[in-house]
Amino acid sequence: MLIDCHTHASRSRAVPRASGSDYPLVEELIAKLDFYEIDRAVLLSGVAPEARSRFVPPEDVIEMYERYPDRLIPFCSLDPRAGRNSVEEDFRRFLQIYREMGCRGVGETTCNLPMDDPLVWNMFSACADEGMPVTIHIGPRIGGCYGLYDELGLPRLEKTLREFPDLIVFGHSQPFWAEIDADVTQETRGGSVKGSVRPGRLVDLFERYENLWGDLSAGSGHNALTRDPAFALEFIESFRDRLMFGTDLAYPEHEPPNPAHFRSLRGEVSDEAWENLAWRNIDRVLGLGIEALQKP
Repeated sequence: MLIDCHTHASRSRAVPRASGSDYPLVEELIAKLDFYEIDRAVLLSGVAPEARSRFVPPEDVIEMYERYPDRLIPFCSLDPRAGRNSVEEDFRRFLQIYREMGCRGVGETTCNLPMDDPLVWNMFSACADEGMPVTIHIGPRIGGCYGLYDELGLPRLEKTLREFPDLIVFGHSQPFWAEIDADVTQETRGGSVKGSVRPGRLVDLFERYENLWGDLSAGSGHNALTRDPAFALEFIESFRDRLMFGTDLAYPEHEPPNPAHFRSLRGEVSDEAWENLAWRNIDRVLGLGIEALQKP
């Protein structure tokens, strides 16, 4: 069993990215999952205007999920400025309806606001109340990028984890995974730094906060596991209950390195750790019920 914690798709072609690429159509995503022998995948929604040029509202994700209910796990994305653009907005009314429609979590959260902005925290409070994990993309600055802003050292992430102990946060992006290394700098945090790892701020946050989980998708997650293989094996074993395999499949031609590398780890880490990252962790946190079905 292999479950991908992070994928994208759209119902139709629309305005492409500046690079010319676009999200895969849902049938193209399913073909990719088949090719990489991935059994199921979280399909993320996207509604923040900062996130390039394509909106994928939760209703679209739910429609795609209904076409492939045995393959896709729908998430609903919310923008903390939605509704009344106010800290008085009750996002529980959104989440309750989307959950009834099948959504298991919230994300990808890509609005370019400070992570501890009152609007963001208001949305996070509702997610915590409704027991819905949130996939976050951290951005390195305000303007010129997308993602929740945090500084070097991730102080706003720590404030959020402390403020909302019942909120499960799936961390993702270059500025998130770059903090695995104590030698990361402002200049390097937005890229894929190579070389050995001296355990950094992210290791400390994983040790301190049980509600922090790791989304190992995309080049950022892949780099975190390949730049220092010996460190990566220790990291996986240490936090084997809160890490998840993923690809971040985001366009039809995408050839992510994550599946091949993850399979190469079998035998390098304990069987328990590999199975946890492959599917058991996400099954447990999203309440998919897969493990229960496999018991005799």
